[in-house]
Amino acid sequence: MFEARFQSFDDANEGASAPSRIAALRAELKRRGLDGFVVPRADRQQNEYLPASEERLAWLSGFSGSAGAAIVLSERAALFVDGRYTVQAATQVDGKIFTIAHLVDSPPDKWLEQNLKSGARVGYDPWLHTSENAEKLRRACAIAGAELVAVEDNPIDALWRDRPAPPAGRVALRDLKFAGESAADKLKRIRAEMAKLRADVLVVSDPQNVAWAFNIRGADVAHTPLALAFATLPREGRPALYVDGAKLDNRTRHAIEAFSDVRAPDELARDLSALKGKAVRLDQASAADALTRLLSEAGGKPVRGADPIALMKSVKNATEVANAREVHLRDGVAMARFLAWFDAEAPKGKLTEIDAVQALESFRRDSGLLKDISFPTIAGAGPHGAIVHYRVTRASNRKIGLNELLLVDSGAQYEDGTTDITRTVAVGTPSDEMRDRFTRVLKGHIAIASALFPEHTSGAQLDPLARTALWQAGLDFDHGTGHGVGSYLSVHEGPARISKLGTVALQRGMILSNEPGYYKTGSYGIRIENLLLVIAAPAPPGAEKPLHAFETLTLAPIDRRLIDTRLLTAAERAWVDGYHGRVAERIGPLLDAPTKAWLDAATRPL
Repeated sequence: MFEARFQSFDDANEGASAPSRIAALRAELKRRGLDGFVVPRADRQQNEYLPASEERLAWLSGFSGSAGAAIVLSERAALFVDGRYTVQAATQVDGKIFTIAHLVDSPPDKWLEQNLKSGARVGYDPWLHTSENAEKLRRACAIAGAELVAVEDNPIDALWRDRPAPPAGRVALRDLKFAGESAADKLKRIRAEMAKLRADVLVVSDPQNVAWAFNIRGADVAHTPLALAFATLPREGRPALYVDGAKLDNRTRHAIEAFSDVRAPDELARDLSALKGKAVRLDQASAADALTRLLSEAGGKPVRGADPIALMKSVKNATEVANAREVHLRDGVAMARFLAWFDAEAPKGKLTEIDAVQALESFRRDSGLLKDISFPTIAGAGPHGAIVHYRVTRASNRKIGLNELLLVDSGAQYEDGTTDITRTVAVGTPSDEMRDRFTRVLKGHIAIASALFPEHTSGAQLDPLARTALWQAGLDFDHGTGHGVGSYLSVHEGPARISKLGTVALQRGMILSNEPGYYKTGSYGIRIENLLLVIAAPAPPGAEKPLHAFETLTLAPIDRRLIDTRLLTAAERAWVDGYHGRVAERIGPLLDAPTKAWLDAATRPL
């Protein structure tokens, strides 16, 4: 199973940055009367993981990261990536063709302002951009005296001769023992939110929200059990689910039709065109600009804003919380077995990054309950650890050397929940600098894990806690501290997050990651990640506001060899010892004798 995954990835990117593809695109644009084209990494629903048939940016440029965009003009081209991918992009993309720009600091719209010639016509596919993004591009073109042009069919599709077929994964019903709430009850709650928003119709364009609201899961994209489906929910009347009927067996169709119509995907445009005069809520984060255009042309009233389902989905119910605790116990067993195996084998000098990835998936698979990994495992040894979202291929695979660090960021999809964990482990003797940086990251991790905060606190307000110890040494990391995590859904779930941009207030029942890091380009990377559940905190004497706290769900030891205890306060040492004591207590009885002996040593007090 894993070997096939490596093979398909390597083959799909073989020669993907070839100059001939750029030349062919430029010729196609010239034939269409266009002077440039914007190529986002996106599908019609702004999914993080794309079906192979939607990987246009990777096909054109060779860049395989999960976020990015390209602009190709007649004489120049640029690839835009964020801080997670600056090192990776430089290794994957032909620098003679593409200038690499920072997606946040120098976004595509600003680049267009500076590089377009007056009178130029730049094309974009309105199905692959949100309306907000399209408006930014349109304004940038206008400032440059140019024009943004919506194309009816994507020019890359005309050139991509061996483009894979669209996915056809089966749709499955989500059992109530996992969902904790019926679809009918969820739809009732959604309609109540629509009434507050004064929306006549809600268009559900994010397939994660469709999956949650309709209690279904699918198999259309890697690592996330999604069906690529849309839905419309009128405030009065039956909802409609737009999905390929071939993905539904009779039982599934019958269950869905008990509370919703089931329609073919190509009926969505027709149904939207019939909403003249209706206030139609569109998700600003995932709704394609094409949907806004369809509604506007038909006399509908598109209203862009947050899909209310996203926030509802992020607050896990009692069933989902209980399942999450069980899932992390199971995943903790797999992690303990992996870490014990790695400690025994790595010093022999024969292990490679691929060996580590394969072994970790094997330990998870031994549970008999693994559905998939929740994202491609990151196993970065030495300098590869400094590539934040490194993904090993046969070409990049390296041996794990003595006296270096291995960063392993991985997760699993089980039917009762989703996991995500990062551990950085030493092979041999770490340097003093490595231990200093690791301990500063650990201090930030502890600060988040042990935080007490009042209601209405956002992730942005907590984010500095994770960075303070690094800032004091003139250091930082160029990614968020934490993201939301779904319940057998996406491992990266909005709208809440712990980051400089995290404006959504954290609520009890949300599950988020806690993953500060440090990356020294060309040398090593460090990240420590656990998943946290937002819970009620006991009110201290005299408290005037309800307080929230975090419960750490993840159960796996943190490498004691990398901790410089001189940098820890007494409270931080107590946190580490308390956490390790809980790991040993919960995981130990489930392990074989040799692994338990390793765990006892790995979790002994500092």
